[in-house]
Amino acid sequence: MSATTPDYPVDDRRELVGWYFYDWANSVFSTTVVTVFLGPYLTAVARAAADSEGFVYPLGIPLAAGSFFAYMVSLSVLLQVFFLPILGAIADYSRAKKLFMGIFAYIGAFATMGLYFLEGDRYLLGGGLFVIANLAFGASMVFYNAFLPEIASPDKRDEASSKGWALGYLGGGLLLLLNLILFNNAEALGIEESMAVRISLASAGVWWAIFTLIPLATIRTRGAVRRLPPGERYITVGFKQLVHTFKQMRHNGHMLLFLVAYLLYNDGIQAVIALAALFGAEELGLPQGVLIPAILMVQFVAFFGALLFGWIAQRIGAKRAIAASLVIWTAVVIYGYFMPAEVPAQFFLLAAVIALVLGGSQAISRSLFSQMIPEGQEAEYFSIYEVGERGTSWLAPLFFGLAYQITGSYRIALVSLMVFFISGLLVLLMVNVRRAIEEAGNRVPERV
Repeated sequence: MSATTPDYPVDDRRELVGWYFYDWANSVFSTTVVTVFLGPYLTAVARAAADSEGFVYPLGIPLAAGSFFAYMVSLSVLLQVFFLPILGAIADYSRAKKLFMGIFAYIGAFATMGLYFLEGDRYLLGGGLFVIANLAFGASMVFYNAFLPEIASPDKRDEASSKGWALGYLGGGLLLLLNLILFNNAEALGIEESMAVRISLASAGVWWAIFTLIPLATIRTRGAVRRLPPGERYITVGFKQLVHTFKQMRHNGHMLLFLVAYLLYNDGIQAVIALAALFGAEELGLPQGVLIPAILMVQFVAFFGALLFGWIAQRIGAKRAIAASLVIWTAVVIYGYFMPAEVPAQFFLLAAVIALVLGGSQAISRSLFSQMIPEGQEAEYFSIYEVGERGTSWLAPLFFGLAYQITGSYRIALVSLMVFFISGLLVLLMVNVRRAIEEAGNRVPERV
């Protein structure tokens, strides 16, 4: 059974701007919570609860307090791998992407607000809230991304994806700046540093909740609203739909080839993001007073980088734009190998170049993948895209760690990441983008 909904136009400016604002809303979780404040603070709380040997015992399992946050990150990713494809299939079948996006956005936002109560030895509270928030964040992003093929035409999709990503960097950077000002002036304001951290964590949840109202008010549901057949439940329909999708994907070899390329080069990108501060501190001898401003600068420069690559993709095609970004990424890690120690200006220059290609390579990848998705299966395919990304995100950090363990050099460890950019580029060059789009039954844009 189904009920029809109005056939709304694509490229509607009001709807696109509303869609961009979900990137603005949720990026604060990645910057303020995950990148800067929660890891060190939750680790300190876990250490306060640890025994004399430095262990905590959630559910009776001995865990090193210093590893607790990393384990919570891994657990949340594992749960995403299990849940996201089923949720995507259910959302596509029911045409309830907007409802699902809203539900998971507010679950994540309220769990993030709850981190305000993380103090003393409440490490289990912090770990549990983070797992819920990170799982909800990943789920909401699946449904958010799945709207892109519906609201933007093929020729406008690179531009739309880039603007959303750019606004996300701007929003994430703005709240992080405000929170760093609060943290650095906590004593002058008469509050403890721990209170400043808790306020910063909660502020990310409040920001996320408030600005999510904009996309929920402007994005419109398209297509037939399907109801369950007699005797069926959404969970069983979701599994059946997912099995059908995996069978269908086998017939679009170039889409699968692009997905492999993306998983390779994006793993390298994520590793550079995660390990750049470690490289700066340990190998280049740079203090936190240099590293934190550099992280903050990346957020704002990446705003312009995402817009720049959206403009480039419109003129030379998305595949060529991504390929160009991978050449720059390779040059970045090679330059890092030769960079002199204790020269902050060169580290800032390197960070600025990373920022320029960071948002662009990811935004254009999102829009290009959206061209390869069969109509009506957007959430399913983006759930697989998200799961694939997170399911392989341990490879490049492991490669980095092994390179350091074998050589004792962070420089060699950093330059070793070029393997992911070069291999991703080589696989990308094998992708026939036009054929992948045609195999999905979609219109090929003027430039691909």
